[in-house]
Amino acid sequence: MSDQNQFRLLGQRRFAPFFLTQFLGALNDNIFRNGLVILVTFQGVLVAGMNHSELANVAGALFILPFFLFSATAGQLADKYEKSMLMRRIKLLEITLMIIAAIAFASGSYVALLLVLFLMGCQSTLFGPVKYAYLPQQLASDELIGGNALVEAGTYIAIILGLIVGGATVALNPDSQVLLGGSLVAVAVIGYLASRRVPTTTAVDPGLSIKWNAWSETWRIVGYARERRDVFLAILGISWFWFFGSAMTLQLPAYTLVILNGNESITTALLVSFAIGVGLGSLLCERMSGHRIELGLVPFGSIGLSLFAIDLYFAQPIAALTSVTSIGEFISRPGSLRVLADVLLLGAFGGFYSVPLYALIQQRSERKHLSRIIAANNIINALFMVIASLLSIAVLGAGFSIPELFIVLALLNAAVAIYIYTLLPEFLMRFLAWIVVNTIYRVRPSGIENIPDKGPAIVVCNHVSYMDPIVLLASVRRPMRFVMYYKIFQLPFLRFLFQQARAIPIASAREDEHLMNEAFEKVDAELAAGNIVCIFPEGGITNDGEVQRFRPGIERVIANRPVPVVPVALQNLWGSWFSRSSGGKIRKFPRRFFVKVPVVIGEPVMPGDVTAAKLELLVRTLRGDRR
Repeated sequence: MSDQNQFRLLGQRRFAPFFLTQFLGALNDNIFRNGLVILVTFQGVLVAGMNHSELANVAGALFILPFFLFSATAGQLADKYEKSMLMRRIKLLEITLMIIAAIAFASGSYVALLLVLFLMGCQSTLFGPVKYAYLPQQLASDELIGGNALVEAGTYIAIILGLIVGGATVALNPDSQVLLGGSLVAVAVIGYLASRRVPTTTAVDPGLSIKWNAWSETWRIVGYARERRDVFLAILGISWFWFFGSAMTLQLPAYTLVILNGNESITTALLVSFAIGVGLGSLLCERMSGHRIELGLVPFGSIGLSLFAIDLYFAQPIAALTSVTSIGEFISRPGSLRVLADVLLLGAFGGFYSVPLYALIQQRSERKHLSRIIAANNIINALFMVIASLLSIAVLGAGFSIPELFIVLALLNAAVAIYIYTLLPEFLMRFLAWIVVNTIYRVRPSGIENIPDKGPAIVVCNHVSYMDPIVLLASVRRPMRFVMYYKIFQLPFLRFLFQQARAIPIASAREDEHLMNEAFEKVDAELAAGNIVCIFPEGGITNDGEVQRFRPGIERVIANRPVPVVPVALQNLWGSWFSRSSGGKIRKFPRRFFVKVPVVIGEPVMPGDVTAAKLELLVRTLRGDRR
């Protein structure tokens, strides 16, 4: 799949009926919620004494509360039972709820509609673990980014259509909501018909005994999620995105009314812009990541979220003096295009941020527990979203304006991002690697399949420039621990990067025997933990562009810990700014940017065949004449 477009999946039965099923479910959620919010906001409806701003936050909390309450049970059901059957039954439940909603809309029973909103949250809670656990069972590893991108983009296209249909059905006949109710039932029925075409997907744990105590099981499945630190931090990252995104989008109707001085159509335009942005960002993820899980997009996404939330404040910091009643009038008013662009780019950077995190969870979680780990993700998401609603109410209640709330969220996002990337430096290192390969070099790896997907291995490589570790990080998607000469490790700026990458400094026995022995111990510990260690056996960066003699330290490592050794050759880096091509020193002025850099990965050498001389010959052969 890696050489094919993600849209190819839409023509395959293993993906297309599932995609349509989840798409129509998201569409119905948004027709219902948008219709309800517009009725409440622009027709002055009061429910239990709450105004439109309070009701928007309460409605958001009601919809996500079931994720917190019932996700533990939903995750168990998704692991125990066959998934296509579960999808069909969940869609039958949706039809029932939409019939009740249609009756409530027709009778104007807003309290009943809030109850239906809560029950729709329950239905979505059941569907979430099934949806995300279905993908890794039906898609190959290199299809996960594309599959998740399509699901995210489809969800937000459904949001766009839901906004349009929900708003249009209310606007066409504001005194009677029969058209809105009929649309809800029709979409639910079509969704059920689509679910009948979803292929059978084997239950991963059919012998599981369902634990109905939601409280104790919640802690149990959160424990599953915490078994792998990287998976749990990815869950926290996704949950933060839902915190940030829900806090932003829940304010848009009131932002339109109070700050932009607009009506329902302007709210719809803003929400459509956000949805289009997320869809575009999600679809671009596959192209920007080369069909693989690229964690470097996560910091890139978080930076964009803060920047454009701040710019949204400056685009319209105070209430507009003139009212607008159509999208044309709104666009013609100075500053409005900037508002739309900020909202769209917030969505796009949200797509860059969230898609790789979902794919990481699906790829690195234990398959037997995946639905429950997804359920744990939903629980934590729900908790964060409830907190987002409460925080929004508190900040606005303290006298802050809605644009000022956007500033608060941007600053919180920056602080949380820094904290998460400090806890898991892999995100930061992959971001730096992604920047390098997209701005300085054009890295072209080949032989990626020779890097084992799991288990310990050693990568040996020729050492041409100071950027070699970053280039290798960009080429190999598994985290690597680099062994490097201690004087390079101590360079002022690079020291921080190497520390974040948990690089291992080494010296010769003549220079510092204690440091050398300590390095060998750390290498052995990393291999024992199942990680990949990268060694530059030449002992330093080449001064003439040629491959130097490989030192025998690699043989000592293999003698202590027999693991496969993968030879790698870097080409075309000699003569670049970061090489020593200027008389054995680094160049003073930049040169050879955007050059194509092939990274040639050879077949693994088994431990019994490893010698320094053999590895040197293999790397020389892989590199050829291209220094």
